[in-house]
Amino acid sequence: MTKKYSMTVFGCQMNERDAETLRGFLDQLGYTETERVAEADLVIMNTCAVRQKAEEKVYGLIGRLGKLKEQNPGMLLAVCGCLPQQEKAAQKIRKKYPFVDLIFGTHNLAAFPELLQRVQSERGPVMEVWDEAGEVAEDLPVMRRDGVKAWVNITYGCNNYCSYCVVPYVRGRERSRRPEAILAEIGKLVAGGSKEVTLLGQNVNSYGKDLSEKIDFPGLLERVDRESGLARIRFMTSHPRDFTEKLVAVMAEGNNICEHVHLPVQSGSNRILELMNRGYTREHYLGLAELLRNYLPGCALTTDLIVGFPGETEEDFQDTLALAEEVRFDAAFTFLYSPRRGTPACNMPEQVPAAVKKERFARLLEVQNRRGLERNRALVGCVVEVLTEGPSKTDPNVLTGRTRTNKTVNFSGRSVGPGTLAEVEITAAQTWSLLGRLVP
Repeated sequence: MTKKYSMTVFGCQMNERDAETLRGFLDQLGYTETERVAEADLVIMNTCAVRQKAEEKVYGLIGRLGKLKEQNPGMLLAVCGCLPQQEKAAQKIRKKYPFVDLIFGTHNLAAFPELLQRVQSERGPVMEVWDEAGEVAEDLPVMRRDGVKAWVNITYGCNNYCSYCVVPYVRGRERSRRPEAILAEIGKLVAGGSKEVTLLGQNVNSYGKDLSEKIDFPGLLERVDRESGLARIRFMTSHPRDFTEKLVAVMAEGNNICEHVHLPVQSGSNRILELMNRGYTREHYLGLAELLRNYLPGCALTTDLIVGFPGETEEDFQDTLALAEEVRFDAAFTFLYSPRRGTPACNMPEQVPAAVKKERFARLLEVQNRRGLERNRALVGCVVEVLTEGPSKTDPNVLTGRTRTNKTVNFSGRSVGPGTLAEVEITAAQTWSLLGRLVP
């Protein structure tokens, strides 16, 4: 009988991309994926540790799966990803949930088949979490669910050590892939029908600093645009400290580089930015926003914002509100500050009360929703290029896709298949999406 597995993925695009590699390994091992956890021979939790809420969700799921395993003792449970990589977390899982069969981290993802074999042959729990990441492993198997769009890693890890963030501790130091390996992977995707690739890194702007050959991120982006044959090229995430005019110029001159930048600002207060160890000022960020819109007038700018960082006063928060008003982000991912064990911010004085954070969060959300809707309304009446993804999840008679500026469009008209680049007239705007009709 074919063995079955079920996988739950928490967190960011990096975790989603790691899940594609795990699926590739499992396909080679003869497993098929099922959405019914109860019938799975192997259940994998690919975890996130960036915020407390994500961590709590993981522990809650492990507890529920333990009860399921009581009914099916032959089921194997695996916990991997960022959470086991966090200090003392793997030991906590091992002690509190002894029924978990396999625990491993981000650094030894490539060893997954051997680890699974050990669990099956030793008939006992295996825990292996490396303290440091080794060399970048190339040519790992991959199973992607989307044939139109794909993620391609260009770097792993992070060197920034923002005072609130666990990523450098759970993902390791920055490591860049060779440009030839990146272009070869993209070439296979294009040959298989992919139209769009997102170049992934915790900070793509740092690409190439650790390589012996002389290449930086603008140089890589230029090569991908010139050599890959892709219809659309995206990238994320950018760090304002390393974001350059050279990169913006490459975007403006490129043919297939999408006019969208995700540039996390986190706070509008210089005092808080310094406490966060972000390495730039409010004024520097405003200059980058102006630079982008001068080179690419239609460019969409999205960001991340943290509310309630330790020591944040009402005056600091007003600076963030004012920055959001001034920049007029197309969208923003807004978060309540979440203390992360092992980070400097976790032990900072003047932790902001939860009630204050929630009240400020609501005010920031009002500003961002209003500004985002204004940006979307400016597109009503315009004809835009949409990469069709398929039927809408809420209405099978409506198609959905994304603009080059990464805005979701739900549109009517004749049926066109996934991967079709369609011309769509925008007829109405909503806070998070656009409505339109296919141009005849």
